[in-house]
Amino acid sequence: MGLILSLIIGGIAGALAGRIMRGGGYGLAVNILLGLAGGLVGGFVFSLLGLATTSIIGQLICATAGAVLVIVVVRALRK
Repeated sequence: MGLILSLIIGGIAGALAGRIMRGGGYGLAVNILLGLAGGLVGGFVFSLLGLATTSIIGQLICATAGAVLVIVVVRALRK
C-alpha cells in the first residue's frame, strides 16, 4: 500500500510542479515522471535537513519541492 501511495503522491507532485514551473513545458506525463523522481530527491533532501515527515500533506509538499528541483536541474541541463 505504501508504494501505491508514494506513486500517487509523486504523480500529483509532478503535476503541481509543472504548474509552478511554467515555461518550457514537458507535458503531463513527463511532469508526473519528474514528480516521481522529485519525490525521491525531496525525501532525501528533507531528511538531510531533518525535516522528514510522515503526513500525506507533508509528503506532498516534500515531493513537490523535489520535483521543482528536478525540473530546474533538467532545464539547466537542456540549455
